[in-house]
Amino acid sequence: MSKQFKVLLIAVTVFAVLSDSMLLPFYPTFFSAVFNISDPAYVGTYIAASCFVVMVCFPIWAFISKYINVLPLLVYSQIAAGVFSVSSFFASDLNWFWFSSMAMFAFKASYLLVYPYLMSLEAKTNHVATIAMLSVVVHFGAILGALAGGFVLSALPGKAAFLIMALSDFTQVFVCAYLKRLAPSKNQSPPVAKTSITSSSRWPVYQLGIVMLCFYFSAFLIRPFFAAYWQSISDTSSIVLASVVFSIPAFMALLALCFNQWRQQTNRNPINLLVVFMLIITGVALQASPLYLVVIAGRCLFGLSLFIIIVRLDLLLYQVSTPDKYAEDFSKVSFCQSLGVLLASYCAGLLVKSSGLVIPFWVAAGGLAISACCLWLLSKQSRRHTPCANLASTTRAQ
Repeated sequence: MSKQFKVLLIAVTVFAVLSDSMLLPFYPTFFSAVFNISDPAYVGTYIAASCFVVMVCFPIWAFISKYINVLPLLVYSQIAAGVFSVSSFFASDLNWFWFSSMAMFAFKASYLLVYPYLMSLEAKTNHVATIAMLSVVVHFGAILGALAGGFVLSALPGKAAFLIMALSDFTQVFVCAYLKRLAPSKNQSPPVAKTSITSSSRWPVYQLGIVMLCFYFSAFLIRPFFAAYWQSISDTSSIVLASVVFSIPAFMALLALCFNQWRQQTNRNPINLLVVFMLIITGVALQASPLYLVVIAGRCLFGLSLFIIIVRLDLLLYQVSTPDKYAEDFSKVSFCQSLGVLLASYCAGLLVKSSGLVIPFWVAAGGLAISACCLWLLSKQSRRHTPCANLASTTRAQ
């Protein structure tokens, strides 16, 4: 795999994450401005529906990729996503907007194939560095997306975001079409050992899915209404400032990446992952404070811990899977992640509607504590089963 091919493949992820993140912190503002809907439960239902569509469609794309190469598949799916993005922009009827935007998310879900595709081309020794790099890319895509969304909503009509999404989709089409010429041949890919895949060897993937579901539900519960919460406690209602504060975890991801590389170079002892869970729980609790400086401190701690946990859990997937099963196993874990985000989005709307903007932080802190307990129980169980051996080691690694 050439360096140019790898960089352009990662660029596809950047464009996809950027467009997906534009309205994510601002759907309450979007629906209020465009459709005059201010019901938090309605907004939470919409976000949950978009997560459900991605959750259901990605395993379908993973199945299709067994018969159609990933890059040609992405070309056609992203063309369709761009068409429905444009349709969402022109939709004046609420029902048509729902149909167009959900169809857009269905086709956008195909870009998730880039992750296992890239990992299948990488040697096992490069997995940690590649996962960390992709995680930073995703975080910074979220930064640019949130900032772009803030500027769009403050300077342009809310629906203009869907035109920018369409532009991103069509850009991905051209990049993927070019990548088809650079794609490494099968004999250039890392050799895949022939293994006997049994139901017992697949069990660690399902165990990991349980942890992912609980963790992603808890971590993403505070996301849909964080911008609204920040505006309620700060001295200004600026959407741009809210988007900057929302993006703090992405900046912390870069700091965490640099810190992790420094630790590897100096051969420092690894940080226990359960300790990192304690830090992220503290970070979430601090964000429930009415003092905006404390919220910023909690946001920093949350972002730092979130990056470490996501990287280690993603690494675990590729430790218990094999290259020929990466797309299939990734789709299973992604299903659990999306289900967690879906439940978080829906529950966030209900919680805010019934108890205000602060309650999601406390529920999230409790959920993260349960996630840590699940990881501890699974790692304890793994010591008695050979197929799960990597689970125990991962809980002790940074």
